[in-house]
Amino acid sequence: MQVSMTVNGQQRTDEVEPRMLLAHHLRDNLGLTATNIGCDSTSCGACTVIVDGLTVKSCTVLALQAEGSEVTTLEGLSTDGEMHPVQAAFRSEHGLQCGFCTSGMVMASIGVLADNPNPTDREVREGLEGNLCRCTGYHNIVQAVLKAAEAGPAAGQVPSSQQEVSA
Repeated sequence: MQVSMTVNGQQRTDEVEPRMLLAHHLRDNLGLTATNIGCDSTSCGACTVIVDGLTVKSCTVLALQAEGSEVTTLEGLSTDGEMHPVQAAFRSEHGLQCGFCTSGMVMASIGVLADNPNPTDREVREGLEGNLCRCTGYHNIVQAVLKAAEAGPAAGQVPSSQQEVSA
């Protein structure tokens, strides 16, 4: 079956199996390998992407369900070589170790900041509770989100060629 969607600002029409998950379509068909697959059951959040302004775990969305949607992955966040404020904050605050969860954490963090541009430590932790990290203990991830919040509203948005994140 054919599915059409805008991925990271580019219109895509591709053939997919009816049962193909969005995570597999992004990785296998489109080569966007920052979307990691860790559990296939929404437990870990490594596959988190933004679909039509909402963060979703792409391991539980069929590619066909994204028909006509705007999809943003980690690869679509940088603009003109500049990192997104959340990416820059993860870098400056050392919000990663092995990196497996990082793309999902960054995407989920954008959603947290879209909902609450000035969160507390506790609100960040609650907002990211659906994303698991086995390495960091979360302290630096939380600090990265708080640092990104200092960038203002841009931290809760995807680049201008993408749809703004809103809940």
